[in-house]
Amino acid sequence: MTDFETITVPARLCGYPGVAFGGYVAGVLAARAAAKAVRVDFRRPVPTDSPVRLAPTAAGGAELTGGDALLAAAAPAEPAVEAAPAPSWEQASAAADAYRAAPPDGMVDCFGCGLHRTPDTGLRLHCGRIPGTPLVAAAWTPGPGVGDAGGMLPPELVWGALDCPGNAAGRLLDDRRAGAVTASLTARLLRPVPIGSRLVSYAWMLGSEGRKYRVGTALATADGDLCALAEALWVEPRA
Repeated sequence: MTDFETITVPARLCGYPGVAFGGYVAGVLAARAAAKAVRVDFRRPVPTDSPVRLAPTAAGGAELTGGDALLAAAAPAEPAVEAAPAPSWEQASAAADAYRAAPPDGMVDCFGCGLHRTPDTGLRLHCGRIPGTPLVAAAWTPGPGVGDAGGMLPPELVWGALDCPGNAAGRLLDDRRAGAVTASLTARLLRPVPIGSRLVSYAWMLGSEGRKYRVGTALATADGDLCALAEALWVEPRA
């Protein structure tokens, strides 16, 4: 392969300290893949503030490498999940407020769900459980600081909006410990997302075995129109 570029994920786009936010990494890879629906598998942590190589693959995907190590790879694939009905803006707002009132121990300054981020410096995916449903959700509104020149949420950050809710689903719906990581994320983006939109990110459990669990995640407008859909595999840290 000769068609490659060197990219550096800035420190502000972190998930865990020094590690690039998984949803953003997946979106960057998906943008280089020759498909509208893509599966991204994470092999090793992608560092922030360190050059890595992004290149297309012969199968129509893309891969990210650091030195001789494969960090993440994307390939055409459809999410094998149907979207659960979106909770209302009011339900998702109440769930986010409850999360902020009593956040779990061990939270970090994640670009996706960090508590100290503003609408211009992060996504603020503060997912709480929706009472009486099998869902976690967060209501949020992206600010101009996370938008592109056209006033839209960049596709890689739409992918980001599908990531952190899976962590919350594991903790709140399946009693998982903090510190789980995304092993794979398969998504299809369905419509552009304007900055300033009232949005709901939400997730639900699909299955659980050992240290692994699967979730469905989605992004919808406040009116319930679906913007993106994904399924993800998460892995809980060893005891």
